[in-house]
Amino acid sequence: MDMADAEVAAYIGRWEPSSVSPPAAAFARDVIGQVAPEGRERAKSLLWAAGKLADYAIGLGLEAVPEVVLHPSVAERFTRCAPGLSGVARRTLRTNHRFIARRVVPHLYPAGVPLPRERAKAPYSPAEISGFLALADAQPTRERRMRAAGLVCLGAGAGLIRGDLREVRGTDVACPPAA
Repeated sequence: MDMADAEVAAYIGRWEPSSVSPPAAAFARDVIGQVAPEGRERAKSLLWAAGKLADYAIGLGLEAVPEVVLHPSVAERFTRCAPGLSGVARRTLRTNHRFIARRVVPHLYPAGVPLPRERAKAPYSPAEISGFLALADAQPTRERRMRAAGLVCLGAGAGLIRGDLREVRGTDVACPPAA
């Protein structure tokens, strides 16, 4: 153990916050001691997250042991229901709880399974594009015809998909001069 690790371990051992109860602080010190975070600031944020979760669980009458407090259902319920937390704090706490749990009770948080890659969809044929453009021409107003034709052109020609199309505006499209 080098000097930095010894400093972090000492910090964890003497952590006594006023924001959580003494039993929750003891739970947090024990659990974060097992995690062995790198650096005092990381230890501080993990201690706070574990202490808040333990305080919540103890308040519900749950036993303050890692298998119970760090269970996914308890952590999720805390991040959704704990009063007085902003959205940012909830997301940070959830991330820290998962980090802690994967190191302390890994059997409750199995590693993610890689998803298989899918092949790219075959491009539309000229006949399919003509059909889409005919549907665009059948729209009742000029504006709708232009919007529908623009979507067909952006999807078929530029290869844009869902999220890309949301941000496109008419000023983003340029027509090259006819040759």
